[in-house]
Amino acid sequence: MDVKERKHDDDQKDGQLAAEHPAHGSCTISGSCTGSRRRSDLYIPRREEAEIELTVAESTKQLRVLASYEGLSTKKDITNEASWTSSSSKIVKVEGGLLTPLDKGTVTITAKYKTSLTTIKVTSKFAADKLEINQPSQVEYKLGSADVPIKALADGTVDVTSDAAWSTSDNTVVTVTEGTLKLVGKGTAVIKAAYKGLEASFKVKVVSPYEKLSISPGENLEMLVGDDPQQLQVYAQAGVDSQPVEVTNLAEFKSSHNSVIEIKDGKLVPVGLGKAVITASYLGTSTSVDVYVRNPYEALILSEPSFIKNPVLFIKDEVKIETSVRNVATESIPVTAEWSSSNPLAVTVDQGILKARAAGTSTIKVSYRGISKEFKVTVYPTVAKFQIEKDILELLRGESVSVPVVKGVLLDDETHDFSSQVTWATGNEEVVVIENGKIKAKGEGETIVTGTIGSREAAQISVKVQERVLLLLPSVEEYQLITGTSVELPAVNAVFENGAEEDITSEIIWTISGKAAVIKDNTMKGLIAGTAVLEGIYLNEKIKIKASVEQEIVKFVVEPETIELNIKKSKAIKVKGYYANGKYVTLSSKMNWSSSNPEVAVISGSSSVKAVSEGTAEVTGTYQGKEVKVRVSVVPKLTGLTASEKKLNLQPGDTKTVTLTAAYDTGTTGIVTDSALWTSSNPSVAKVNAGKIEVSGKGTARIKAKLDSKTVTITVSVK
Repeated sequence: MDVKERKHDDDQKDGQLAAEHPAHGSCTISGSCTGSRRRSDLYIPRREEAEIELTVAESTKQLRVLASYEGLSTKKDITNEASWTSSSSKIVKVEGGLLTPLDKGTVTITAKYKTSLTTIKVTSKFAADKLEINQPSQVEYKLGSADVPIKALADGTVDVTSDAAWSTSDNTVVTVTEGTLKLVGKGTAVIKAAYKGLEASFKVKVVSPYEKLSISPGENLEMLVGDDPQQLQVYAQAGVDSQPVEVTNLAEFKSSHNSVIEIKDGKLVPVGLGKAVITASYLGTSTSVDVYVRNPYEALILSEPSFIKNPVLFIKDEVKIETSVRNVATESIPVTAEWSSSNPLAVTVDQGILKARAAGTSTIKVSYRGISKEFKVTVYPTVAKFQIEKDILELLRGESVSVPVVKGVLLDDETHDFSSQVTWATGNEEVVVIENGKIKAKGEGETIVTGTIGSREAAQISVKVQERVLLLLPSVEEYQLITGTSVELPAVNAVFENGAEEDITSEIIWTISGKAAVIKDNTMKGLIAGTAVLEGIYLNEKIKIKASVEQEIVKFVVEPETIELNIKKSKAIKVKGYYANGKYVTLSSKMNWSSSNPEVAVISGSSSVKAVSEGTAEVTGTYQGKEVKVRVSVVPKLTGLTASEKKLNLQPGDTKTVTLTAAYDTGTTGIVTDSALWTSSNPSVAKVNAGKIEVSGKGTARIKAKLDSKTVTITVSVK
């Protein structure tokens, strides 16, 4: 649409629109308006033609909208301020009054400013009625065919091939450039031509001229690293009955793993261990074969295993390493391998001879026919001597200690810590083993532990392992010393964890606490009254023995000196010890009591005697080398008395003997007639002596027998 400005009189005549009250009026592009006008009016220039025609992909049109205000002679261009819409933006698109035709059809374009609007009809058409390609809707070509020319025709006669825009849906199948098709691979693609809004297309199917390819040799192949390259042959076959055609030189080869198999001039070159899939392709047909590359040998063996385990050298050191290969466990074949050093400044290598040139590190690689090994060599400055913290160790079985720090003194007298570079080995693994940087004691014995750095010995440690002590048994459990006197230190036996027992008296180390006593020449001497603790240490165990130091006891007083007990009863023994100055001390619990017959009486607690069974025993207490003795009798407990008669009827002058029987807690009985205490309530009637009753007068008397706490009564009547 081309809206042009006309002179002011035509604008006023064509139409006016009130801007302030849009609800009262409307206006069209032709200029017929209705409504009332107040302060200002909007004038839209009218066109002479009723609608606009545009051609897709050939033309665009810019529309303008002008506004005129009351009292002003000039018009205002409000094109950019207006709101533009198309009744179908798929046919004609409008942006800021600019019309762009997209498809065939007719639309209404509307311009709106505030509440006023105007419209115009726009017709869009194509430059031609139709576009076609001089090919059928679907066509089939064979790979290997020459490029195919095609044409795009407008309205069936006009050649627009060079002006059309060509495209393919799959450029891996076919490409198209200015109407020329190039066949690339098997598949289907749609070829499309676009010309001034018109499109045409057709489908292309590309097939292979051959049904299959085959590789010779076609079965799975096996090669060894180092083998000569192997030639492959590729054959193409159009059909089952057709004769195969060799296309080796025309085929494309691809290896799935170039690190295993490389392809050079159609030949397989084995590179490394593994499996690779070799694919041959020709004119859309492909085939493949699996190739397995194996090492001709299973293992590469290097001599000097101790050096390989800890590859350390010092400047000017030299080591020679032999190489061999092995396929079976018992047979090695010497070979000449390829050697390389990543840092020849530090280490050079020539046919397995490594030479340390300067401090630093280098990775040494040795390889032979597909198998290889690498190890990192560290070169240190020259060491004048090595030093360690301890060269003698004494351990208990099961104990472990860290390997010692190893330092090297360099030529400039500086020291360097080589601990992390030392490899430790034991001379007897039944005595000690080296595990995780620790020396671990396994069994009793002696051995040497050696530390090496590379091929150089850096340290030697003498290790003695002893059995762990379970218990120490002293010959004395407690000492009582007299001031000014000495006693021999106790003998001690050690019981080990393996069950063995040994006299270690000469090896135990003694110390004593306090000022009451002192150790001198294997004796302990009491100095002043007080207490001291004698402590002995041997390997992992220690013992403590209490020592009491006091003045000499000159007299002992024991209470009681004899004891009679019933079975299971106890009795405390009190002992006082008197010094020369007349003072005394209670020693009951300090007397070191013992029983001559533990089956009768035992010591209960610190100073009590407990009856065990009937009999006699002698209890002895010792203190300051002196003894006191207490005689102990254990008797059964009386539980009851029984008289042979309960009532007697007698005449004056009669006599009667009564027997008295005792029952005990042991279940036994006995005649105790003579042991009981006999009494008569009326001696003028009857007298009694040891169970014999004599009657002298008439009347009644009660005869009573008593033994311990038990009594029995006999009634005597005399007429």
